[in-house]
Amino acid sequence: MNNQQDGGPLTLRDVAAAAGVSLATADRVVNGRPGVSEKTASKVNEAVQRLGFRPLAAAAELARARSWRFGVVLPRGSNRFMLDIADHIRAQADWFRARRIAVEIIETDVFDADRLAAELAGLPGRFDGVAVVALDHPRIRVAIDDLVDAGVAVVTLVSDSPSSRRRHYVGIDNIAAGRTAGSLVGRFLGRPRGDDPGGSIGIVTGSGSLRDHAERRFGFGQVMTEEYPHLTRLVPVEGRDDPERNRALVRRMIADTPDLVAIYNTGEGSVGIGEALAEAGLARRILCVGHELTPATRRMLLDGTFAALVAQDPGHEVRSMARVLHALVSGQEIIAAQEHIRVEVILRDNLP
Repeated sequence: MNNQQDGGPLTLRDVAAAAGVSLATADRVVNGRPGVSEKTASKVNEAVQRLGFRPLAAAAELARARSWRFGVVLPRGSNRFMLDIADHIRAQADWFRARRIAVEIIETDVFDADRLAAELAGLPGRFDGVAVVALDHPRIRVAIDDLVDAGVAVVTLVSDSPSSRRRHYVGIDNIAAGRTAGSLVGRFLGRPRGDDPGGSIGIVTGSGSLRDHAERRFGFGQVMTEEYPHLTRLVPVEGRDDPERNRALVRRMIADTPDLVAIYNTGEGSVGIGEALAEAGLARRILCVGHELTPATRRMLLDGTFAALVAQDPGHEVRSMARVLHALVSGQEIIAAQEHIRVEVILRDNLP
């Protein structure tokens, strides 16, 4: 019989707790569904035998009443795009509630591999599904794999860790986004005329370890090398998406680079770039292309400080993340076409 010592009926949640895995993992093992390592499945089966658990006749009713816990790990700080992601998660409250999903936003320093890995290490047992803005770093890969081994469904959000065993990536094709930015810069500047050497392009990036930024730089460099070899790319400088850091970096860039003709920002903190250009009297004289539509970048598009933005829809990404995690924990199908996130180009002329 499915009896606990207090006389209440045993549930699948009791099995999950005894095995030290998530409810979703226990459900997959008990119902013979794939996606669980042999080691974890053995833990669940041992707990089933030890507790004397048998599926109840009312299993269908219990399944309808099942609840889930999702954790979303986002960067701590003033990154407006990530704040928009958090706002869209909160705006999905009714959708989550209708599916008995409790969501917790966890903020940490995603630029610091040690801190991010430590945060992820504390999540097994707390959540059935986790979405994380990931660093492409060995410690993060191991931390994600440990979560998966513990039976947690893991998806990466915006920035991927493709060498990990995460179940899905929710975000744009960042190489394509970088190539798009490269084409915009090259086409806006045009081909060299006469003896014009072309000039230098400054690159401001958030972190060398964030996969989305690295892929954008790679795509940007591909286009520059292939189609605009007369333009010189400066060594990227890292501002951690912080406006004040970016402001200081661009001040130095302006002072050190007399032939600076353009700046490409792979991430956030564009307002600092605009301020540095304005202080030097170079706003609208040096071409700027960046990423993501925020109140600050909207203003800079309108006043001409930035010529174009390569953007992604944070609302679509949050809805996709929610659908994918729910599908993973409940054994439903993921509809790939529905979860494709488009790369968008925004100019002053087509501002939404």
